[in-house]
Amino acid sequence: MSNDSSSASTTRTRILDDIKVAMKARDRERLATLRLVSAAIKQREVDDQQELDEDATIAVLEKMLKQRKESITQYREAGRDDLLVKEETESELIREYMPEAMSAEEIEGHVKECIASTGASSVKDMGKVMAMLKPKLQGKADMADVSAAVKSLLSS
Repeated sequence: MSNDSSSASTTRTRILDDIKVAMKARDRERLATLRLVSAAIKQREVDDQQELDEDATIAVLEKMLKQRKESITQYREAGRDDLLVKEETESELIREYMPEAMSAEEIEGHVKECIASTGASSVKDMGKVMAMLKPKLQGKADMADVSAAVKSLLSS
């Protein structure tokens, strides 16, 4: 398999393959969620007018997870258990396609490295540290955790 002819995402390929499996298994819930994910990826490709690579595909999944996390909070507060369960189920399924999350120690190591290389010395420098970390850690770590680590290390 040559990488020069296509930058197609392996995650996207997995999703498309799993759609076929879900169709054959008549797994309606899984199929519906996978179709939502596939549609979001296709929409992003149409918007960007190019095929998404692995990192961009993971970014789409991250965005979908963030939306579900927000919905879960709102549904829990509103007592809408029916919608809460649906969002949690979708969230779990989407997480299956995400890379393994980094540990707090790994995040801290990357943060310390970026702080050193940018010369950041206070919370005022947080933006440039985050700008350097985001492309490295996107999809591999919760960016809220990364931000908290940066803030903590620059505050001390």
